[in-house]
Amino acid sequence: MKKLWGGRFTASAEEWVDEFGASISFDQELVLEDIQGSIAHATMLAKCGILTAEEASTIVTGLKTLKEKAEKKELEFSTKYEDIHLNLEHLLTELVGPVGGKLHTARSRNDQVATDMHLYLREQVKQTGILINEFQSVLLKKAEEHVETIMPGYTHLQRAQPISFGHHLMAYFWMLERDKQRFLSALERINISPLGAGALAGTTFPIDREYSAELLGFEGIYQNSLDAVSDRDFILEFMSASSIMMMHLSRFAEEIILWSSQEFRFIELDDTFATGSSIMPQKKNPDMAELIRGKTGRVYGGLMSLLTILKGLPLAYNKDMQEDKEGMFDTVKTVQGSLKIFAGMVESMTVNKDNMESSVTKDFSNATELADYLAAKGMPFREAHEVVGKLVLHCIQKGCYLADLSFNEFKQSSSLFEEDIYDALNPYNAVVRRNSAGGTGFSEVNAQIKKGKLLIEADQS
Repeated sequence: MKKLWGGRFTASAEEWVDEFGASISFDQELVLEDIQGSIAHATMLAKCGILTAEEASTIVTGLKTLKEKAEKKELEFSTKYEDIHLNLEHLLTELVGPVGGKLHTARSRNDQVATDMHLYLREQVKQTGILINEFQSVLLKKAEEHVETIMPGYTHLQRAQPISFGHHLMAYFWMLERDKQRFLSALERINISPLGAGALAGTTFPIDREYSAELLGFEGIYQNSLDAVSDRDFILEFMSASSIMMMHLSRFAEEIILWSSQEFRFIELDDTFATGSSIMPQKKNPDMAELIRGKTGRVYGGLMSLLTILKGLPLAYNKDMQEDKEGMFDTVKTVQGSLKIFAGMVESMTVNKDNMESSVTKDFSNATELADYLAAKGMPFREAHEVVGKLVLHCIQKGCYLADLSFNEFKQSSSLFEEDIYDALNPYNAVVRRNSAGGTGFSEVNAQIKKGKLLIEADQS
């Protein structure tokens, strides 16, 4: 078979070598983007008089036919033609004749593949933003339902202070909001056109790069042809934003796993998002949460792989850069799948309010309330901290909790204690009072939810 680039060569590679070097097994994912870029390129060539109107019309008609077949999964690709670009050029030439070979005038596979990936990521980032919005909407709804559900807040995985469960859920809402902003920021660098940069040095043909960029909906063009074909920063930004978001999802997944355990029993997952054991009939495993936690490493791996591929490459294009696509495709699939799963998992989970609320009555998470109580009455906080620490030790030795102590025991510790100390120790009251900006007090949580709704409405308008 004659290679489309084979004029300079006198010998052919063995078949297994061709297969090793071919990328069609994975870059066929870019088929629609490649056709989209080619239609714009042909249209631009005709506008500039490089192709006749008739030639461009024949080529564009052929490309649209290939697009229809691609959408129906009717195109057949071969490793003989290496990649998506040469496969489509071969199919186009078979369809419209030798004029199909004129499509590659004033461009290279180097700027062609870069254009494809810009087009692909632009749409995938937008779709990822939509999925983040959908998950955030689920979190808002669930948080609104549980503003007044009290649970233990943790530091070091030790019970720290009672908080609103709605407040806890809203923490993940704001993490996702930052994730969304990172993706939107990356979109600024994604939405620029490398088309027309050629192999590395531009072209002698009188092309109009701004026009082809406009046809493709890009905001502008790369200002340097070397940079245009060698840049993969836009993929790195996407994978970096994806890695940070997967870290957030993994942290949430870890909490879902803990909360659904027999030791916590704070939530129960819907059967759709859990599995059983082949040997232990009683098991209900949080497998989807565990998978998301595990797949986070997969996304990290894609980022580290691409960073490593690029770190020693001289300008401009190098074959190493063929390895940029599989990790990108896998990251898109993993991130979008994880968002869909998580939204469904949180929306359908049952919250065991009684277990959450009873847990904060059998611990010392209200100890800070005592210290604050004394500090509010004029005792230096450091002194108050020591007084309460001794009371906690006394309870541990006695086998009770702070609310179980008699008023006389409190008075023996400090004359500042009054009868209202038991109100201060109530976990519900402890949460209600924490109305500093961003705090867990119910009014503040409701304010967060209101702000969150406005953000989602603005994104959807």
